[in-house]
Amino acid sequence: MPLKVAISGGGVGGMAAAIALMAQGHDVSVYEQTRGYQRVGADVNLTPNAVRALDGLGVGASLRETAARPAFRISRMWGTGEETSRLPMSAAAEAKYGAPQLTIHRADLLDALRRKVGDRHIHLGRKVADAAIDGDGAALRFADGSSVGADLVIGADGIHSPVRRSLFGPDEPRYTGLVSWRAVVPRERVEGVPNLESFTKWWGPTPERQIVTFPLNSGSEIFVFATTPQENWAEEGWTLAGNVSELREAFADFHPEARALLDACKEVTRSALHVRLPMQAWAHGTAVLLGDAAHPMVPFMAQGACMAIEDAVVLARALEGAGAADVAEALRRYEAARIPRTSRVQEGSLANEWLKRGGNADWVYGYDAWSVPLAEAAIAS
Repeated sequence: MPLKVAISGGGVGGMAAAIALMAQGHDVSVYEQTRGYQRVGADVNLTPNAVRALDGLGVGASLRETAARPAFRISRMWGTGEETSRLPMSAAAEAKYGAPQLTIHRADLLDALRRKVGDRHIHLGRKVADAAIDGDGAALRFADGSSVGADLVIGADGIHSPVRRSLFGPDEPRYTGLVSWRAVVPRERVEGVPNLESFTKWWGPTPERQIVTFPLNSGSEIFVFATTPQENWAEEGWTLAGNVSELREAFADFHPEARALLDACKEVTRSALHVRLPMQAWAHGTAVLLGDAAHPMVPFMAQGACMAIEDAVVLARALEGAGAADVAEALRRYEAARIPRTSRVQEGSLANEWLKRGGNADWVYGYDAWSVPLAEAAIAS
């Protein structure tokens, strides 16, 4: 019998999980608090490990219609402009890893996933309050007082996940002391700046200051991401309008080619970066976490969305052929396969040394969620 699955969160991870589980014949419903998807956010950097997973979900072709394909992943030093590493991507990555790197607007990625899931499986305006587990399964309870039961509940509901809180108790994310800045500029505004077709990271004099740029929308736009230190984050709101002059001043000592990118920004947003420590368990009974609900990370390895997509594929594989009585054991296989990898990526992202001076990217980019072994040994909860 197919499982009845209730997913809290209609973002990248939740939608990917829905597609993977529906492909196995399960009865899947996605519950999302927003009342309508809009073109919000800016970028998603999909490295080959994530693109290969998305190809297997049947959405890779549509993503390639609007995505850019960075030619290289480049590291440069803030003051001199010295290039310290250059990793071939695009066709070279496709030949080596079976998929290229794609950089795409988040709304385009979500739209492709949503169309694959189908609107009848997506329930908008449903804010999840908490999750409950009983002997027969699990349930999502909503802010309006209603609830829905399921054989399996998946918390794909972000860093402030109500499902995580229900399963493991209150656990506030830790502010990193860093603020991120994001902007998108038309390519013609920065023509003449080298390496616009590549993912380029400018490493600052301290780990807190850095600039990352890469192409979006088939290369017609350039995404700009930067971080600066800030002692606290007292403002209300997750993402706020930023001051472009303040951003430029923070990087006034950077190389002229880096500053030229900031000079082209007309509008910018800023947000605080939060993390949690790696968890030893993601599942309790027949409820489980994935994506930022399980392993929120800073974006310095560009793996947040990628890890959520990998989670979705491996979770579905662990549940293949499972009946309601098999769910808890399947979730232990999922944990055993995923927790060591995501913990390593969380820690590597926070250390912020990834490919600064070269190195082997295979352990990240070469991972295949469709074929990684699912160990029988479970991580103890």
